[in-house]
Amino acid sequence: MARADQTVIDFRIIIEQPVIGVLHSLQAKDELPLDPKYSREGEPLVFDFPVRVGPGPKFLGDQVRREGPERRFVYIRVGQLAGDPSSPWSRRMKIDIHDIENDLLDRAASTGGVIETRVGGTGMDGTPACATVRPTARRIAEH
Repeated sequence: MARADQTVIDFRIIIEQPVIGVLHSLQAKDELPLDPKYSREGEPLVFDFPVRVGPGPKFLGDQVRREGPERRFVYIRVGQLAGDPSSPWSRRMKIDIHDIENDLLDRAASTGGVIETRVGGTGMDGTPACATVRPTARRIAEH
């Protein structure tokens, strides 16, 4: 797909109620931790990144991963995978983006807004969330 057929849309993932002191980061294509951060007092963690969106819609970019012909998602690395060798956790959160409604994509593209996805950062067992994490909210936000 030609880049001329793609629109760059800014995405934001907000991890609410992360486990305090546990390092989180985006995962880039080279699999290195990107933008590592941790919560000092339970405050949310915010990750911003661009995604190229083409017709279909098709999602492309350094943080976009694929599984099968349709599923597209972003990984948030946790603990050791985020760059903290002393962490007892080595896991990833998988956050789907292929299911974002076309209306949100169109509004973000036309207004220059950010597609903001909120997810819970702590699992039911009190440890950092991992595996597929479903959004608790999704909306258009300002930069």
